[in-house]
Formats: sequence, C-alpha cells, structure tokens
Amino acid sequence: MRQGNIKIDSISKSFDGVEVLKNISFEIKGGEFFSILGGSGCGKTTLLKMIAGFIEADSGAIYLGDKEITHLNPNERDVNTIFQTYALFPHLSVYDNIAFPLKLKKTDKKDLDREVRKYLEMVKLSDHINKYPAQLSGGQKQRVAIARALINKPKVLLLDEPLSALDAKLRQHMLIELDNIHEEVGITFVFVTHDQQEALSVSDRIAVMKGGEILQIGTPSEIYESPSCSYVANFIGETNFIGGEVVEVGEQFGFMESSSYGRIKFELDKKVEIGNKVILTIRPEKVKISKSKPRYLDDNDNILNGKIEEVIYSGFQSKFFVTVGDKLFSTFKQHVDFYEEDAESILWKDEVYVIWDSTDSYLLEVIE
Repeated sequence: MRQGNIKIDSISKSFDGVEVLKNISFEIKGGEFFSILGGSGCGKTTLLKMIAGFIEADSGAIYLGDKEITHLNPNERDVNTIFQTYALFPHLSVYDNIAFPLKLKKTDKKDLDREVRKYLEMVKLSDHINKYPAQLSGGQKQRVAIARALINKPKVLLLDEPLSALDAKLRQHMLIELDNIHEEVGITFVFVTHDQQEALSVSDRIAVMKGGEILQIGTPSEIYESPSCSYVANFIGETNFIGGEVVEVGEQFGFMESSSYGRIKFELDKKVEIGNKVILTIRPEKVKISKSKPRYLDDNDNILNGKIEEVIYSGFQSKFFVTVGDKLFSTFKQHVDFYEEDAESILWKDEVYVIWDSTDSYLLEVIE
C-alpha cells in the first residue's frame, strides 16, 4: 500500500446509545486531496478525530499505509491535525509557534532554523516572523497552523473545517493557498467541511456523508454530474427534480409523463421499464430561458412554458424561478444585456420558455 494511504475498515461509533458512524469502509489514496462533506451532525468530524486518534472506534480498524493505527495514541500516528480554532500558542511568536514541534524533538538549532524559514516562505509569512498571534489576521493564523503542522513532515494532514472562521473572500483565497501547498508538499490532505463549494473547488475526490453513512465517493465532477441519490443531488449545488412514470423506452432515450411538466424526454443512464416511477434531476445552469419560443428545436430538446415567479440578481447572472403548472423550476441566465444588442430583458411575471437537452436530464432514481 502506498505511503499516506488511509484505509477505513468497518468503523462504527456510538455516543450515549446514538450511532454516529455506521459500519463505514473506504480508502483514501496516498497524496490525494480528499474531502469529507456533509451537514451538521453527519459524523464527519468524529471520523476525522478517529483518524487523528482523539476518539476510539467501537468496532472496525484504521490503517495508515500497511500499519494499523486504530489503537495508537495521537502522537504515535504519522498524522497532524489543523483545527477550526488554529490552537496557536498566544505567548509565542510566529517563528516559535512553527518551531515548536522541532523543539520537542530536540532538533539541532541550525537544522531547526533552516526548516522554520523554509516553511515560513512556503506559507508566505517571512515578513511576519516576529509577530504574535494577536497581531495576525485570521488567514495569517491559518497559515501559521499549516506551517506548524507540515514542519513535522507527516504522511497525512487532517483539516477540520479550517476555513469556517474566515470571511467569504478570505476563504476563497485560502482555498487556493491550501491547494498550492498540497501540490508543493505532495502528502495526503483530508479536509472536513460542510461547504459544498469548498469541497468541489479543491478536492481530488469527495465523500458525501449523511446520518453516519457515506452516500457517495467520487471526483467533484462525478458527484455533481452523476449524484447517487436525491440527497447528494440537492446537497451538491442546486438542481431541479422531476418525478413521473416511464411511458416509452428506446435504445438511448426514454419518455416519462409528469403530472406537473407533461411529457419529458431523458437519456437512459439506468435500466428502466415502462410503468417505472423515476426521478430526474436537471441542473439550473443547463436550462435555457427565453421570452420567445425558439425557431429551431433539436429532437432531443425538452421545452416547457411558464411564468416568472421570482428573479434573484447576483451581478454576473440572475436566477429565475419559473412557475410551470403547480411547480417551481429554477434556471440561470447570464447577464448578456450589456453586450448583446438584441438581448431580451426578462422580468417578473413574464411568460417564458425553459429549454434543455434531454442528455442533461440525469436519471437519478428508478422506483419499480
């Protein structure tokens, strides 16, 4: 097994009779940026703390490389953890905070100084070497915590919601920094977050959790484009759901009848039979919106007409909620008004058409 690989084998954990992890098994590849994503109380932080050694499993085993670490103390694992609170020593300078792990190992002063300055340079804090935590911004504190964790040269870096205390712009900046640092050091990063955009932005793979179980593991593209269930589809980004009954099945496409939307064409991503109840998901950015019915429609296009119920403006684009029958359908429209002379302005209560290619109707669930 490659260095930095983590294997979680049938891990379970209960607190006060409540099962928070339910027989979980999966592997994290050495050197990858792996995110554990889920809502509050799903068990993601408990799982991270088990890998770190702060919580012991009721059953199952954890391996780092070829070595079982299930019952080892935290300081006996080749793992370092960064917490939400950074846990910096307020009475020590930036230099001494980063140097602390090497001082515990009684590292030679010359080697210690070289290593501290190397990691200060990596996290772009060389100009703040003599400052104390109280003199630093949130992002700078985060960088100190990262450098202090990495100077130990662990096989795995565990990050527990490390960006949650930062404002939105700083979070985006720190995500880029984390990704760059990961590329530079090449070790395994395990990143716990409730923010789906963070996970999509930096991860090689993502595990989506709910109620102590893992619902899906995949690349950001796989999780977003091919969700395993309605919860994953709804949790990762925004989407439209259409439920109905299959009325026709061809070689590549099928047709369903929806009480709200009528006859809908979809690609056969899964095996279905006539009479099956199915749920489709269509991402809003894959839906076109127009005040005029298109002159030319492809055979694969689905088209619905409705009325604008709500418009949410967000600068570079607007989000439109369209009432179709008794349901709301959401779509996005790029702000082309400023550079297309003939662009149509779509306003509240306008009658509109929503159009999407049937290959973008992902067959989410089949209920026989």
